[in-house]
Amino acid sequence: MADPISQFEIKNLVKIAEIGGSEIHFTNSALFMAITVVGIWALLVGGTSARALIPGRLQSIAELSYEFVANTIQSTAGKEGMRFFPLVFTLFMFILVANMIGLVPGTFTVTSHIVVTASLALLVFFTVIFYGLYKHGLGFFRLFVPHGIPIYILPLIVFIEVLSFLSRPISHSVRLFANMLAGHITLKVFAGFVTLLGGLGIAGVIGAALPLILVVALTALELLVAFLQAYVFAILTCIYLNDAIHPGH
Repeated sequence: MADPISQFEIKNLVKIAEIGGSEIHFTNSALFMAITVVGIWALLVGGTSARALIPGRLQSIAELSYEFVANTIQSTAGKEGMRFFPLVFTLFMFILVANMIGLVPGTFTVTSHIVVTASLALLVFFTVIFYGLYKHGLGFFRLFVPHGIPIYILPLIVFIEVLSFLSRPISHSVRLFANMLAGHITLKVFAGFVTLLGGLGIAGVIGAALPLILVVALTALELLVAFLQAYVFAILTCIYLNDAIHPGH
């Protein structure tokens, strides 16, 4: 049976430079990030270039994506949150398209690596801090002091709030990484059962029907998970940004 972990291996494709004895390579991860960006560009620019009154399929997808993210931001962070639309829309589309590409056999899922999801989560985390301090100054720290808390338990509540805030990048990144990693491993394992049983003759072919059905069902589930994880990452980003815009509880 094929190793279900090998699909996540980072492979060097082209050597770019050598700095201080360390080689810098263009990897398969970088390649599929580039493919993701090009795919998003082709969808959005190509889909909206005609600007038809009656949109075609690509234009409809592009417009629905825009409206979906815009409505998500306004429902969680208000109209003021729309200044962060480029950030949220970019994160949503990058994660969604990367997840979808990763479901194609033989491709690479960049969101299955913690370094990628952690980078995106830290981008959101520091954006919240910098914007909150820029707009509110020290008033941003009201985020950690809920109103109406008795003074004798306030230190404990502040500690919990600070700890919860600092743990956001961890939960934000691990949720996406773990779901994509687990889903692809499960698909690979059941697909391996299909190949293994199929080589055992007639009885094996009959026995392979069940794991094959499971692979089809899991693939459909992974399509849903690919969208849900992009949505969850985006809506959590909006919630965190709302704390920077309105830090008071």
